[in-house]
Amino acid sequence: MPVALDMTIGLALPLQHRIDTLVQLAREAHEAGLRSAWFGQTFSYDSPSLAAIVGREVPGLHVGTSAVPVFGRHPLLLAGQAQTAQAATGGRYHLGLALGTKQLTEAGFGIPYERPIRLLREFLTALRQLVETGSADFHGELLTATTPLPATVPGAEPPVPVLVAAMGPQALRVAGALADGILPYLAGPRALAEHIVPAVTAAAEAAGRPAPRIVAFVPGVVTADPEAVRESATEALAFYERFPSYQRVIELSGGTRAADLAVIGDEEAVAAEVRRYREAGATEVVFTTTDLGGEADRRRTWKLLGELATG
Repeated sequence: MPVALDMTIGLALPLQHRIDTLVQLAREAHEAGLRSAWFGQTFSYDSPSLAAIVGREVPGLHVGTSAVPVFGRHPLLLAGQAQTAQAATGGRYHLGLALGTKQLTEAGFGIPYERPIRLLREFLTALRQLVETGSADFHGELLTATTPLPATVPGAEPPVPVLVAAMGPQALRVAGALADGILPYLAGPRALAEHIVPAVTAAAEAAGRPAPRIVAFVPGVVTADPEAVRESATEALAFYERFPSYQRVIELSGGTRAADLAVIGDEEAVAAEVRRYREAGATEVVFTTTDLGGEADRRRTWKLLGELATG
């Protein structure tokens, strides 16, 4: 049996379920020994609210958002959501931000996807003031955030950790300088070790900040039928191949398709891959799409991850 690893392991829970079902799944994950549950932000659930509900219903489980696009949001409103979730969960909430994509931003919000790195920098600067002090006085080129009224939420302690779904060089520099860590997805051990971790760590060091958290999101399933699950993964993950940022990181990881980054196999094989992520610099691993092989494989996957999880 694979031995426990010196790292935190969590899950990204699927959003097609009702809230009661998500709470039940989160409770099952926590009982299996997993440390965190993360929720994506699409056009359906409000992820910070969902995380607050689940985190309050499952004491001890850390909950996170991965990740809220900065386009179409404002730091004042998002800081209020994040602090509310932090207060509701007793300090177990983690906020993830993302640049999003040009296609979804312009189609969904009807706003131009312009100067994303500048917007990310200004958004993070204002947001950090808000979650750390409860006030802001920021006047940037693209946004303004001031607090004529107090913006502190009682019980929102410690300050909400802010992470960024950054993988490109410019986003990594901003995240290293202004965030607590990053949330790479479909970035394999090679891309992490050779490109992502060195870049964000150097940026953090240059800014005088602590070493960043590297929370690697990894699609994976423990299964006795890896060929069938790999076929399902190829179909399920093809969506990401449409976007240049993912195309780039898949290539840097040595893959040609998104499914090439899926960790699929028996317990020994999956545990070995998790170990590779740790060796590449990941401080935490969050498994996604663990339901691709069906219910039995999902439970088998969660059991292994719980046995590997520590901290």
